Amino acid sequence: MNSVLQAKSATDALAQLRQVFESAVALLASRCAVDGHLDGRRVDERQVASFDLVWASAELLAAESVLRVLTDCDATELDRRLALTYAVEAIGSVISRLEGVFLEFDCSAPELQMLATSTDLRDLRLAICNGASLQQTGNALADCDGEIGRVDLGEELLMVQNQFRRFAADVVAPLAERIHRLDLTVPEALLTPLREMGLFGLSIPEEYGGVATGDLDSNMTMIVATEALSEASLAAAGSLITRPEILARALITGGTEEQKRKWLPRIALGDPLCAIAITEPDFGSDVASLSLRATRAQGGWHLDGAKTWCTFAGKAGLIMVVARTDPDRSLGHRGLSALLAEKPVYEGHDFEYEQGTGGRLTGRAIPTIGYRGMHSFDLSFQNFFVPDANVIGGEKGLGRGFYFTMSGMIGGRLQTAARASGVMRAAFRAALRYARQRKVFGSPLVSYQLTGAKLAKMAARLAASRQLAYSVGRLPSIGGAHTEASLVKLFACRSAEMITREALQIFGGIGYAEETSVSRYFVDARVLSIFEGAEEILALKVIVKGLLEQYLERQKAA
Repeated sequence: MNSVLQAKSATDALAQLRQVFESAVALLASRCAVDGHLDGRRVDERQVASFDLVWASAELLAAESVLRVLTDCDATELDRRLALTYAVEAIGSVISRLEGVFLEFDCSAPELQMLATSTDLRDLRLAICNGASLQQTGNALADCDGEIGRVDLGEELLMVQNQFRRFAADVVAPLAERIHRLDLTVPEALLTPLREMGLFGLSIPEEYGGVATGDLDSNMTMIVATEALSEASLAAAGSLITRPEILARALITGGTEEQKRKWLPRIALGDPLCAIAITEPDFGSDVASLSLRATRAQGGWHLDGAKTWCTFAGKAGLIMVVARTDPDRSLGHRGLSALLAEKPVYEGHDFEYEQGTGGRLTGRAIPTIGYRGMHSFDLSFQNFFVPDANVIGGEKGLGRGFYFTMSGMIGGRLQTAARASGVMRAAFRAALRYARQRKVFGSPLVSYQLTGAKLAKMAARLAASRQLAYSVGRLPSIGGAHTEASLVKLFACRSAEMITREALQIFGGIGYAEETSVSRYFVDARVLSIFEGAEEILALKVIVKGLLEQYLERQKAA
């Protein structure tokens, strides 16, 4: 099968799968809707089918994104091979997942069975994913510069990428291992130059002191900078703008003009640094059930309760706290507001701050296996005072904290996908270098077929993740792309786990040693599928809901 036929066969198979996928969405929606409206209880009764459907959606979208390189005149032969490698892997996985959905409802899917048993698909799999072909792709990777999943950035974004990649290699990387192994806090040696480079203002418009302009899309700039810094260190550099990103978007969405003028220029300067306090010990990702109380006081509010997994809370001078301002728990998320709590900066792993009014905030860093440098804290608020001026949106913002937070989380999830891409790129490049240098039984490790196949599949998934992240980042309005941003986050974070796992495996025993950077990539990657929306919650409470509601809306409009 020649390359033209391979491309056509893969494209045709994905088009057929897209049709079957839409049928699966229709089937699940019909079983989970009442009078044309989605019923949450019915969705919860179909969690396994919902999870399979979401993953089918993510893998299908990634395959469609990466196959676009086949029509790119600047794409190399290696680019095309990797695109087809991932597409063929994804087709098999999506078929299996959709079979599970139809099986759940004891329904037949003849179109799916025809595709699964088609001669064209069999020939495509044989041509692209047999051992010899994968080894050939691995050999091509051994001769490349490690630039996988090339994206056309344009001159300005390419300058941004080069700037942050140089900083990551020259400044971040030499400090990354020490920060990780000694569990240090991100030092000013990194923060000061990053402030000067405008990192904290990438999503903030120029009129509010940031660097976002109409000429340079802020989403794309964020992705480029985050990916570059995360390649050197996820915790010590790549994650620094996640919290400013979420808070800035929340302020832009719901803040008063006075709040925007006061806080956005300071956030853009990285002074104060920010933290986001959402998660609580008893509720995890169940934001609607949050219970930290905000009680009215003279001129403001008193906060009482606990938060957990509040990253960078020690160094942060400003914490966005999502609190229950309406004591009526039946209101769910409609009783939540977003308040800005100010505090001094603390360098250590614990702190205690007492206000002049008698309010108290204490924090303790949570020991973790990875993602060291920023530290996530348990927080305890006791009669902690926040003035009315620090309620996002003022009086009109009361009860709207959930919506403001979610507006920030959309960009945060896309940024997390970029973090995953950076970690993947670092792990893949490290594995490729090691496989070239390491000799086993007298031959370079890269010369063995299984190693070549591993590298080929790793590179193919990396390419797919990058293409998907950048394609969603280019959408005209990321604010309206809740489902797409969540799908990118879901796919990229799981991919980072898979690629760092294989990278460590290629290193063998030495990869398990802390002295090897690949061990840090492995433990850091594991957190990506947990924070910014745990994989299961993201799939079952955000993505599947979006897919099914979009289908039901189309039905109403038809």
